[in-house]
This record gives sequence, C-alpha cells and structure tokens, in this order.
Amino acid sequence: MAGDAKKLQPIIVKKVKKGGHGHHGGAWKIAYADFVTAMMAFFLLMWLLGSTTEGDRKGIQDYFNNPIKISMAGGAGSGDSSSVVKGGGKDITSVGGQVRKGQTEAETKSYTLQALKAERATSEAARLKALRERVEKVISASPLLTDFKSQIRLDMTPDGLRIQIVDDQNRPMFATGSSIVQPYMRELLRAISSVLVEVPNRLTLEGHTDAAPYGGGAAGYSNWELSADRANASRRELVAGGLPDEQVLRVQGLAASTPFDREAPANPVNRRISIIVMNSEAEERLRDTSRASNPPAESPESALNPSAPPGPRANADKR
Repeated sequence: MAGDAKKLQPIIVKKVKKGGHGHHGGAWKIAYADFVTAMMAFFLLMWLLGSTTEGDRKGIQDYFNNPIKISMAGGAGSGDSSSVVKGGGKDITSVGGQVRKGQTEAETKSYTLQALKAERATSEAARLKALRERVEKVISASPLLTDFKSQIRLDMTPDGLRIQIVDDQNRPMFATGSSIVQPYMRELLRAISSVLVEVPNRLTLEGHTDAAPYGGGAAGYSNWELSADRANASRRELVAGGLPDEQVLRVQGLAASTPFDREAPANPVNRRISIIVMNSEAEERLRDTSRASNPPAESPESALNPSAPPGPRANADKR
C-alpha cells in the first residue's frame, strides 16, 4: 500500500527563472540622433566659415563685440544686402564683403583700396623679414664679415627693415674725421648690396656721428657735413656692389641728433650708417612730404589772372 501511495503522488518540477536584461526602449536612438545632428551642425559651421568672405567675418565679429552699437547704427548683417550675388548690392565687383544698402561708389572703392593696402602690407612685411634673414646668412657665411657681425644691427621699424652698421673703438668704419671708407667697411657694404638688389624696395641712407664736436666748428665743416659725406660714401659703395643708383631714394646726414646710446653721447656706437629698406607706406609718405614742400610752379598767366584756364594758354605760348 505504501508503494502505491508513492506512485500516486504528483511530480512537481520547479523552474528557476534567472533575471534577464530589461527592454532598452528607444533612448539610445535619441542619443545617436542628437550626436549626428551635432556633427552635421559642426561641419555646416566649418563650411560657412570657409565660404564666408573676410568682410562678412569682420562684420560678424564687430556685431558680437558690440551688438548695441551695430543695431543702433542700422545693422550690417546678412539681411542688409539686396542681392545674393557675392558682394551683394548692385556692385558685383565688391567681393571683399557685403555692400550695404545706400553705400556709395566712393565708399566701395575706399573699402577695396584699404583691403588691397592691407594685403600689400602683409606681403611686404613677409618679404622684408625674408630679406633680414638673407642678410644674416650672407654675413655669417662670409669669413671676412663674420668678425664684424657684432657691429651690425638689424631690426624692423615702421618705415621698414633697418640695417645699422655701428662703429667700434678699435675698428672704425671710416678714417678719423673723414668720409674715407675703410677696407672692411667696403667689403661689408658690397656684400649687403648683393642682397638688396633682390628686392624692389627703395632705400634711405642716414649718416650719424657721436656728440664730439668736429674740429672745424659750427661755422665751418661740422658733424652735419661729415655725417652726410659718410652716408654718400656708403651709397657709392652700395652702387659699386651692384645696387641700382635709382633704388636709393634719400641720403641724409643727421650728425649727433639721434644717438644710438642716449646715455653716452660719445659712445663709438653712435657713429653709424643706417640703411633703411623702406616699405611702400614710408615711401609714399616721403613722396607726399616732398610734394607738399615743393608745390608745382604757377605760370605767370595764372598768377595774374586766376580765372584764366591753365593748360591751353601755356601750350600756345610754347608753340
């Protein structure tokens, strides 16, 4: 009986369910979509920055620097252009940026001229920097000139590259009290000349002395004449080294008016020759000064009768 009871008992099977991973849902898809959107926005921004003109970028920069000022002035943004043509407005030649509504032709030309000047100044600065490195290499490569490297100063000034050759107590550039060039100075100037011919820039030569008065006194031959003669003697050596004479724009003697060492006016380094490779801005400024100091001569006819037409009368007199 006991055996039959065991047979009649039900068999119970227990199954243990292990906890699995829950359902993720679509959260990862949203995160991935946000990532793709951000990358698209980034690459779109890079493309816009690459295709935007310099003038437009400057306008955007000005707006974010001072948005109130730009807004009060009427704005100069993307909505201020009446054309989708590059440059905007009616003038399709204005490729440096948008043309504001109402912008005059003179303003457009002025903007274009300023952009061209800035581009030329950048290119010229790079050329003068390369020239400086070339002069340094030429001097370092020459066994005759290496010993005089300490007497050469090269620096960039607002007028351009300045090459200064200073005197030394035991190694003067000129004979005492004269403009006779010493042999080493002659070699140095001719070596520099071989480099200066590589650039089209015009030159200014300046002669300087120390503060010691010249024996002739102020009434006779003085430091002014001596410094001018030494600058001109240096010009002759540069020309002998291959420099075209017309590349020299100005030669002047400054005596002791601008000392190199202001604390010690008698220091030998104050006796020097300065060669300035002028940039375009300095050359134009010098020419403007010359034109202002020497206005065109007025014909006698115009002086007596200002209302008379200037050109035809003069030509009739020449015939």
